[in-house]
Amino acid sequence: MESYSDEFLRDIFTQTKTIAVVGFSMNPARASHYVAAYLHDLGFRVIPVNPGHVGKEVFGTIIRASLAEIDEPVHMLDVFRRSDAVPEVVDDALENLPDLQVIWMQLGVMHEKAAAVARAAGKTVVMNRCPKIEYPRLFG
Repeated sequence: MESYSDEFLRDIFTQTKTIAVVGFSMNPARASHYVAAYLHDLGFRVIPVNPGHVGKEVFGTIIRASLAEIDEPVHMLDVFRRSDAVPEVVDDALENLPDLQVIWMQLGVMHEKAAAVARAAGKTVVMNRCPKIEYPRLFG
C-alpha cells in the first residue's frame, strides 16, 4: 500500500470543491453511493457518473453518462471501478476535465501505469484509499 502523509491528504480535501464519482451506484448499500453521499454531506459538490443511471437526479445534480458530459470544473475524480478499467478512466479524465487536480482510486483500486500517466500530466494520485475513511481521521 502506498504511503501518503496526513498533510498530503489534508491538502487534497482543503483544495477540492467538486468531485466526480465514476462508477456511482443508485443503491445506497453500495460504497460508491454512501461515500458520494458522505462527501456531499460534507459540502463537496458531487457529480455522479454512471451510464446505467444517466439522467436521474441525486445530490441535487443529474447523473452523467461520462466525464465528457461534465461542463463545469472538477477538482477530484473518485474512481469506483476495477483496477483494469483505470487506464481508460484516467485517459478520459485527462481529455475531458481540464481543471482536474486529483485522481483518487478507492480501496482495492490500483494501477501503477495509469497513475504514472496521470502524474506525468501534473495530477496528484491517491490509490487504494477511501475518502470516507480518511476525511474523519484527518479532520475529526
